[in-house]
Parts: sequence; C-alpha cells; structure tokens
Amino acid sequence: MAATDTPSVADRTRSIAPEAPVVGVYFLGSTAVFVLGEEALLFAARGDKPQRVAVHGGGILAAACNGYRIVTGGDEGNVVATNDDMTTVAIAADPAHRWIDHVAIAPDGAVAWSAGKDAFVQSRHGEPRKLEAPSTVGGLAFAPKGLRLAIAHYHGVTLWFPNAAAAPERLEWKGSHLDVTFSPDGRYLVTAMQEPALHGWRLVDGKHMRMSGYSVKVRAMAWTADGKALATSGAPQLVVWPFQGKDGPMGKQPRLLAPAEHPMSTVACHPQKDVTAVGYEDGLALLVRMTDGAEVLARRPGGSPITALAWDSTGTSLAFGTEDGKAGIIDLS
Repeated sequence: MAATDTPSVADRTRSIAPEAPVVGVYFLGSTAVFVLGEEALLFAARGDKPQRVAVHGGGILAAACNGYRIVTGGDEGNVVATNDDMTTVAIAADPAHRWIDHVAIAPDGAVAWSAGKDAFVQSRHGEPRKLEAPSTVGGLAFAPKGLRLAIAHYHGVTLWFPNAAAAPERLEWKGSHLDVTFSPDGRYLVTAMQEPALHGWRLVDGKHMRMSGYSVKVRAMAWTADGKALATSGAPQLVVWPFQGKDGPMGKQPRLLAPAEHPMSTVACHPQKDVTAVGYEDGLALLVRMTDGAEVLARRPGGSPITALAWDSTGTSLAFGTEDGKAGIIDLS
C-alpha cells in the first residue's frame, strides 16, 4: 500500500453485519445483495434494515447476477433465481442432489449451471439442455452475444451452442482450467488455471496467449469498463493485461499496480470510469486509478480476506464482504 498520506473514503462506509461469511456481492438496482456462505442472501437497501432471504437448504457454492436477478447454486443440488423484490424462483433441482458448482447468466436471461461433468443451459423458453464435459467443469461463461457457453475443464475449454445441432468446439491447452471469461467484444477467451497462470485464445483463429508470472493461483478476473484490459488477482498487486489491438496481450507485459504486503484476493472494475477496486488477503481494500496507479483507501487492513467486491451500475456505491462475516457499502457520490 502507498504511504500513510493516501487519501481515504473509508469513513463513508455503512457497516453491514451479515453474521456469516460473504462469498459474493451484487447490486440489484441501488440495493446491495450479499451472498452468504450458508443458505441466504442479505438485501441491504438504502435507509432500510438489512433483510435475509433464505434461498438454499445448505451451503451456497456459486452465484451470478445480471443486474435484475441473482442466480445461485447450492450443495443440496438446487439452482435458484432471486429477484429484486426478494421473491425466489426454483430453476432446477439435480436428480442426484449433486453440488451445483458453477452458474452463469446470458445476456438474454438464459441460465447455465454445472454439476460434476455435466453442464446445463435453461433458455427463457423450453427444456434444459445438457452437455457432458470431458472432466469436472471448472467454470462457465456466456459469450457477450448469442447463446454460446464456454465450459472450462481439464485440458481446455468447450464452446457450446445449446440451440445448434453442430458439435461443440474444443480449445485445448494442457492443465486444469478453473475459471473462464469472454472479453466484452467476444474476441478473446481467458481461463484461470490451477497453476499460477492464465491462458487465453484469440477466437477467430485459436491463437494461444500465455499469461504467466503470478505468485499464486488467480482467483479473480474483471474486465475494465472499456473492455481494453483484464484486471486480475494472483500477486501482492493488481495485474492488468492489455487487450487493445488485434493481438491482445500476446508479446506484451502486464502493468503492476497497487503493491501491498499481502496477495490480492478479489477485484471489481468501475462500470464507467478507469478505476478498479481491489481487495487483499489482510482485509485491505483500495480504489486504483488505472491511468496513473493513484490509490484511495477504501478499507483499512485487519481481519480476514476481502472475498467480494461490487459496484452499483452508476459507480457511486461500492459494496464489500469478508471471509469472517464483515461487510459494508461505501458511498462515493
């Protein structure tokens, strides 16, 4: 972290007491919704007392949000959607009660989830479709346009059009791929691996992109508002890969910003500005201006890791949660 004269917005924080580990956070409109490790979501609307909404009968293993609803997967085998009015809708129940390891929401509202080696897609109309991956699914992501799902697994990624008769496409790279993301323009696909590295493909020709040099496994990835850079964890600083031009990060080095004493744990890019919120394993949270690396203190270090960060759609509120059940919403208006 920078010197002690770093400007701070920490005193603008509204403290929230989830009383459970926070495994995710999203905004539905102006309401921050904290995904708790066990059973429930916690809705924290402005000016109101936080309200718990039970959505699962056990642990919540995965969550995704499209700004209008939150989809969660539980260890009891259920997939549930929760709307901004706190009503819930059951989307699926695994017949064998397998863990729902990953979930994703498409731009058109379709939902994907995985259990073991099986990936499912439920469009807004029709029955769910299933594809068996070569190994246990490591991550899911929908393309920014069209109903196309990326399924990360051992030795690569499968690209699947659930509504098409054509066979799925396979992008291969040895190793275990544990998360996956499309670039906002749909030109690139990037995975986080079991080893301290990312791997990517340029989709037009399958060209490989190796992104290495991390000190620990990458657990968080976020695209900047303009889609020209990918911000990631995996080191005791923010690692930012350039994606301008036809070759993306190929042959280029990442920028390293906001160095700290402990590894970075999560990241969230501002929805409009060239600013990124970063959380660290020691509970520190910073706002980092990407153009020059300037820092603003969002949360002082101390306690357990920051496990969740999210901006509202206007970029005037930032919510955070920690592994030991602390949370807050920072007013940046």
